[in-house]
Amino acid sequence: MTTFKALTIAGSDSGGGAGIQADLKTFQELGVYGMSALTAITAQNTLGVQGVYPLSVEAVKEQMKSIADDLSPHALKTGMLFNAEIISAVADAVRIYSWEKLIVDPVMIAKGGVSLLQQESVQALIEKLIPLSYVITPNIPEAEVLTGMKIVTDEGVRKAAMSLHNMGAKHVVIKGGHAAHPDEAVDVLFDGTDFFEFSSPRFQTENTHGTGCTFAAAITSELAKGQSLYDSVKTAKAFITAAIKNELGIGSGHGPTNHWAYKRTGVSV
Repeated sequence: MTTFKALTIAGSDSGGGAGIQADLKTFQELGVYGMSALTAITAQNTLGVQGVYPLSVEAVKEQMKSIADDLSPHALKTGMLFNAEIISAVADAVRIYSWEKLIVDPVMIAKGGVSLLQQESVQALIEKLIPLSYVITPNIPEAEVLTGMKIVTDEGVRKAAMSLHNMGAKHVVIKGGHAAHPDEAVDVLFDGTDFFEFSSPRFQTENTHGTGCTFAAAITSELAKGQSLYDSVKTAKAFITAAIKNELGIGSGHGPTNHWAYKRTGVSV
């Protein structure tokens, strides 16, 4: 029996709701062996980010080499990469080690508004990492930064997806949490030819910390297992819907999602 492996290259969230911690929890819940390469350590909780401490480029490179030498992943994702040097190192590793099925979650801003990606790094992300991505999974504010477009309508979402595809991403998923749909959250998948929508009810809750990381990690897990992209996104949508719907209710601010809810309750989309 094959043990499917997934790698996350991202920052650590001391509060456990996002970043490396959310990714590894998601991998585990979906039956994939999770591995990690840390790019930065954050001091944070549900109230916000109190500090960001990036690792050296050499440390990131060495972690990725260790994985490549012994535990090559079936799929991998990126999260918080922080600066242009780390982005370049990750892009180099993807090419050198012939890693396929790269999911780029362009983490830029924390829930409390703290920047998690230096401004000068956006261009490095566009030039070096997006062209290597099998899927890119921005939310609407991130898609606006990457494309330079203001997105206010469903048609705008589709135009942004086409723009990101033209930048080199094989597939694009634009998350709908920030869209102007009062009763539903609609994620849009563009495969270069067709558009597909994945809809779920919109829940009125503050406990959405780590939703983007978790959603992208779920896609990564399913792709690692050999599922189609459509089915991977469908499962990821069900996973994150269950995680938001079944609140943990911990912390005094933006609480984390419930990573074990999908297996315990089951949600179909």
